[in-house]
Amino acid sequence: MPETTAKYLNMLALLLALLIVVFIIDFIVRKILLSVFTTFSKRTETNFDDILVQNKLPRNIAHIIPLLIVLEFIPIVFADFDYFENIVEKSLQVFAIILTLWIVRSLLNSVHDYLQMLPRFSDKPLKSYIQVFMIFAWAIGILSAFAIVTGIPFLKFLTGLGAASAVILLIFKDTILGFVASIQVSINNMVHIGDWITFEKYGADGDVIEISLATVKVQNFDKTITTIPTYALISDSFKNWRGMVNSDGRRIKRALNIKQNSVKYLKTEEVDNLKNIGLIKAYLIKRQSDIDEYNSKKNIDKSLLLNGRNLTNLGVFRKYIEEYLKHHSAINKDMMIMTRQLAPTSQGIPLEIYAFSSDKRWENYEYIMADIFDHAIAAVPYFDLEIFELPSNSSFLNN
Repeated sequence: MPETTAKYLNMLALLLALLIVVFIIDFIVRKILLSVFTTFSKRTETNFDDILVQNKLPRNIAHIIPLLIVLEFIPIVFADFDYFENIVEKSLQVFAIILTLWIVRSLLNSVHDYLQMLPRFSDKPLKSYIQVFMIFAWAIGILSAFAIVTGIPFLKFLTGLGAASAVILLIFKDTILGFVASIQVSINNMVHIGDWITFEKYGADGDVIEISLATVKVQNFDKTITTIPTYALISDSFKNWRGMVNSDGRRIKRALNIKQNSVKYLKTEEVDNLKNIGLIKAYLIKRQSDIDEYNSKKNIDKSLLLNGRNLTNLGVFRKYIEEYLKHHSAINKDMMIMTRQLAPTSQGIPLEIYAFSSDKRWENYEYIMADIFDHAIAAVPYFDLEIFELPSNSSFLNN
């Protein structure tokens, strides 16, 4: 056999034997580490070790020993082929860098998953910080790999990239903006995971489920997912409902439009009829007494209702709604309760209810608000008032 052929066959035989041994060792070490981690995790109270297994940290660490063995025996396998030896050694060194990054990523992901289970950190954007760290780690790893392949010292290679810094900044513009935004969001306590936010520009209305370096994921109430750029949280306006959730009540702020021509002064007999309404009986008695006393002292001519002081059906209705809210079981009595009259419009006089429901859950809140307005709408005719409503087809047919 020619000497050259013998050398190639020798190299292939040694390489094959090395690969078989390395795969066997890798399999054995991986099984041992997984068994050790699994056994250890069952005996400990913390679930951090379980999370390490889930994020494949033992599997990645198991590759270290086979890699060291290969690096040790490569000079023997390629003893007659210096060129191949150099290429394989550089390839293994690059793989060593990648393996180190895998181990770091698995460890950081495990720390993230563990901290997210703790109440203190469950609403913190930890993922964005881990992503920032991994970007720098991958950048250093890639530069180190290039330095190994080209044979240029790392510091010298890094210095040569100074001229390309403008291009790098342009490429990583969104990443840099996201990093700065995530820091500001965290420092200013603007958004937490679990917050209900409304972001009209992006059509988001739901709970924040993830805050990362580049994006914020919002699960809308229809279960769709809206992705928002992280830097949009500091560059655009959005509504965070956390204040309402943490408060003692959820605001009810809605108005009834009363027809202006249905508003009138109340005659004595009309006031007497309204005294049958329990919630305002005491109010009407006292108010009517004060009005009669005033008009008597001032010698007011009451042949015309316009003269002197009078009660109006709108004013009495407003007082009735206010008393109704104060006696409603679902309204928080420690927060503001008000029924106010807004400026008249072309669609009548808005009579606004302003109060806070004790139950802040969306479904219950809507039920409470509907219950209040069901009652208010049904009560309007008892005060000789009318609700403004644009004509419908049936209105013209009846006429």
